[in-house]
Amino acid sequence: MKIIGITGGKGGTGKSTISTALAVELARKGKKIFLCDMDADCPNDHLLLGIERKQECAVHQRIAKWDFDKCDNCGKCAKVCRNNAIVCVEGTPPIFMAKQCNGCGACVIECPRDAISWDKKVVGAIYKGTGFGVDLLSCELEINEPVSEIVVAKACEIIAADKEKYDYIIVDTAAGTHCDVIAALGACDAALCITEPTPLGAHDLELICKLLSRMNMDFEVVVNRYEAGQDEIVARVISKYSKTIFARVPYSKKIMIDYSSGIPVKHKSIEKITAWVEGLI
Repeated sequence: MKIIGITGGKGGTGKSTISTALAVELARKGKKIFLCDMDADCPNDHLLLGIERKQECAVHQRIAKWDFDKCDNCGKCAKVCRNNAIVCVEGTPPIFMAKQCNGCGACVIECPRDAISWDKKVVGAIYKGTGFGVDLLSCELEINEPVSEIVVAKACEIIAADKEKYDYIIVDTAAGTHCDVIAALGACDAALCITEPTPLGAHDLELICKLLSRMNMDFEVVVNRYEAGQDEIVARVISKYSKTIFARVPYSKKIMIDYSSGIPVKHKSIEKITAWVEGLI
């Protein structure tokens, strides 16, 4: 069993397009596949595959709770809250905005009267579904919640518990190099970096290459929406990491129509990526 991360520094490069295409191609070859959409802020693998999701579980986060019989309105809790979830006006009890709280615990530690303890709130959910012979796990963060890595961490627990059921697990990460991406990649054995041949794509590709290198993770680079003559802008970045372009997915009207119709991409580049995944040992 291998866990493959599909990632990339920039949003909109086609991570989900490649993830779903790879998962479906491996399933077509008789493999047991678990596709995990770890983009908790904007999950869309279920939309691309037309899968109806059902909630598996809610995801909770700890938050502060006050015992106002003990609280003396000193205001120290508000002073250490870096998320501005606590507002104190002199002589009145603290005002707590649960949506802002990230559960760091600074207020609990700082309170001189032990007036603050722990409660919890729902910050997201894990969904599951099946389609094209692929089992799907999908993370989703509640609207206006700030900490998506809590939902991703719960998904990683599920992956760890279920991984022996599958031949391959495909982890579709969010864009960027933030904590949620690092948490998702932490479960992976290798990764594919999906980029596009633009200045923004190349800039953000370097960020994700640097992250994967620091994580000592094997990775390859795939250029999506490729047209002839566009190698240089990507090659210049990845040469610093002793990499060349592994596969090129063309800028194709057929691929765009299939994508819009919920049909997984089929192309020789996807076959090449599939062979690479199957060759991982």
